[in-house]
Amino acid sequence: MSDQTIYANLEQLGSSTETPTNPDEAKLEAVKNPHPGTDYLVRFTCPEFTSLCPVTGQPDFAHIVIDYIPEDLLVESKSLKVFLTSFRNHGDFHEACTVGIAKRLVDLLKPKWLRIGGYWYPRGGIPIDVFWQTSEAPKGVWIPDQDVPGYRGRG
Repeated sequence: MSDQTIYANLEQLGSSTETPTNPDEAKLEAVKNPHPGTDYLVRFTCPEFTSLCPVTGQPDFAHIVIDYIPEDLLVESKSLKVFLTSFRNHGDFHEACTVGIAKRLVDLLKPKWLRIGGYWYPRGGIPIDVFWQTSEAPKGVWIPDQDVPGYRGRG
C-alpha cells in the first residue's frame, strides 16, 4: 500500500490550512500506529501555547507537554498544531484548556495512556500548573520526566 493511499483521509497535511477561530471548530486527525502491540511513548511539546483569559481577554501563556502511549492510532502532528493554535483567540481558564486538550486527544486516539502537563505563566502574580492523566502509567515503558522547571520569576 502506498503512502498516498495510507494518508488519503487526511485533510490538513500537505495543504494550506486556516486556523480555526476556536478549539471546537478544529479538526484533529489520526493516522494508523505503525507499531501496534508495541508500547512506546510519543511526546509533543508546545512551549509557546497561548489562550485568552475568559474574564479580561488578556493573553495567557503556557508550556504544554503531552505524553501518550498509542494503541491503534497516532495524532497527525499538523492537525495537533492547528488545534493548539486555535486556542489563541479562545477564552477559557487554564484548567479548562489543559484538561480539554487531553480529553479531545483521548476521545480521538483512545490511547493506552495519556498525560498532559500545562505549565502556565503567572496570572495575577501566581503561576497555575495543571496536570492530568488517564490512569497509572503502564509498566516497562520509558517515560521521562517532563523537565519543565517551575516558575521562578526573578528569584
